[in-house]
Amino acid sequence: MAEYRKRSSETPSQEAALVQALTAPAQLAGPRVPSREKPKKGLLEILFEKNVPPHKLKITNRDLAIFFQQLAVILQSGVPIAQGLELLSENLENRQFGKAVGLIAIRLSAGNELSECFSRYPLIFRPITVGLIKAGEIGGILDRVIERISLFIERQENIKGQLVSALIYPTIMLIFALAVALGLLIGIVPKFANVFAQLNSELPTITKVMLALSGAVTNPVIMGAIGALLVGGFFAAKAYYATSNGRLVLDRLVFYVPLFGSLLLKYEVASFCETLATLTNAGIPAVEGMEVTAGASNNQVIKNTIRFTAQRAEQGEVISEVLASTKVFPPLVAAMIRIGEESGQLSTMLENLGRFYTQEIEITVKKITKAMEPAITGVVSVIVGSIVLSLYLPMFKLMEVMGK
Repeated sequence: MAEYRKRSSETPSQEAALVQALTAPAQLAGPRVPSREKPKKGLLEILFEKNVPPHKLKITNRDLAIFFQQLAVILQSGVPIAQGLELLSENLENRQFGKAVGLIAIRLSAGNELSECFSRYPLIFRPITVGLIKAGEIGGILDRVIERISLFIERQENIKGQLVSALIYPTIMLIFALAVALGLLIGIVPKFANVFAQLNSELPTITKVMLALSGAVTNPVIMGAIGALLVGGFFAAKAYYATSNGRLVLDRLVFYVPLFGSLLLKYEVASFCETLATLTNAGIPAVEGMEVTAGASNNQVIKNTIRFTAQRAEQGEVISEVLASTKVFPPLVAAMIRIGEESGQLSTMLENLGRFYTQEIEITVKKITKAMEPAITGVVSVIVGSIVLSLYLPMFKLMEVMGK
């Protein structure tokens, strides 16, 4: 039986469970790409979830990237993987992650495959990671695959960060503009309303509009009704999105949002190319890799497109032709994949496409940020200017009348 070192934090029942796990027979190698069926949980996994509930398990992509970086270095140094994982488990900053890695090390010492161990923790390791590990085990290139996984996670996180930065800036500026408008309507306009009431004169239309808006936002009944409508609309949209048809419709509509729609599509394309390139470089067939890639996308339109393409390719059709017929991905993607298929350099073409669209995202983010700065400034200026004009226009008219 493999050697097991008891940790001071383990109870007798935990120790018994871990020792029993060491005597469990190793699992036979499964298919190259893991199936969608979840592996049966062993005592180790049940014990882990009892101590660390799934909803409290917070492991970021940064944690994963650092983990795979360190694991790749350990393997390249010739250290046995089980020993390396045990070492990492004691030094990871994320203690919850460290506990899971420690349990994986125990299963490895018992003779289990690394891919099978990872598949038991789906909340930590995505199917694409498990698939790559399995391919590395079969091809005898596990150290190279683990290093590639680290680079892949870093690139994905970089692309995601660029997308988020493009969305955050205009959102913050719009919230600021709304806050300024509400502050003026709630704090300033009502004070002028009392003055206007004593003038006994016809007010300009813009002033009447501002007074009406101020009255609305300071009326608890109206604001309560608006709040209820917004909350109700949010939950209605959420319920509609939970349906298969609703998700398909809304996921398609996001690509038509001005400025941001094209950015989201580029993000999905870059993610698709990077993921499939990583899988094919590890030796996984393109059709099988596309099924895993589809599961990595959060957009139902993209998922359906990739799965449809994979199904037709299994029937003997050319991937590039099927992808072009869907008219979801940009024509450049199908054209480059066609060149890759004909030249036998599909992985290389996918990598080039991934880099191209990553650069496109960077350029688009810079353009959006540059365009948003004067646009948001203009919106804020118009809001503030309209309110100030509506307040002082009656005063100007009154002064004009008094001058006559």
